[in-house]
Amino acid sequence: MAKAIISPLLERGEYHPQHVLGIVGKRSSIASALKDLPKEVKVVSSEDFLSKEVWEAPLKILAVKPQQFSQIKESVSLFQSNDQFPKPLLISVLAGITLKSLKKAFPSHTCVRAVPNTPSLVGQGLTGLAWSDDMTLDQKQVVRKIFEPISEIYELEEEKLDSFLALTSSGPAYIALVVEAMADGAVAAGLPRHLSNQLAHKTLSGTASLLREKSLHPAELKDMVASPAGTTISGLRHLELVGLRSALIEAVVLAAQKSRQLAEEVSS
Repeated sequence: MAKAIISPLLERGEYHPQHVLGIVGKRSSIASALKDLPKEVKVVSSEDFLSKEVWEAPLKILAVKPQQFSQIKESVSLFQSNDQFPKPLLISVLAGITLKSLKKAFPSHTCVRAVPNTPSLVGQGLTGLAWSDDMTLDQKQVVRKIFEPISEIYELEEEKLDSFLALTSSGPAYIALVVEAMADGAVAAGLPRHLSNQLAHKTLSGTASLLREKSLHPAELKDMVASPAGTTISGLRHLELVGLRSALIEAVVLAAQKSRQLAEEVSS
């Protein structure tokens, strides 16, 4: 996700590659982190003395797994300084880690929570933002300019971010599972694998475009396709029978609950 955020900014000339420094946990991860980035970008391990430079930078993106948060805050506690003014900006894309936890871990920073999703990799993402109370208008504009090239931006109250994450960040995995299953069904019905995959992908993108461009409610599109006693309503009947609708609802709810649980684990 960090690369998805940074790459468009480098391509647009918003930031110079030589001014970008990344830190990874292990030296063995450096090569994969640098892949597809300009050669002037530096990536070092957390053990490298250059890692200290990151905590002197005016802008930082925190993009590790939520479970690594405690480890990160302990390792950087010695590098933080309260002498910088204005405070450096810390953008966290960690699921479930609240602004309260971020401020406690990084007291010398102004913190913002960002929830981008994986379609940001192709410039079709969605990003939810929750601001700290001490953020200036200029800082907010800096954050917006970072995410605008890759996503639509939604400024939300922080308590809504868990639900936003459950739908937009976890949602692509649920949709991918449905598309994969539909392609498997086509194979079972007699189509070759490569064609089944291609048609499933195009069906997904075409349906999404139709819903968006015609401003259709999903139920409207469903009714447009399902004719009386036809093939589609037979398939829909089975999906309702096995509980696909309720399963997807519960998946989103459970993802939101997990995000809240991560926050509780960090704060406890």
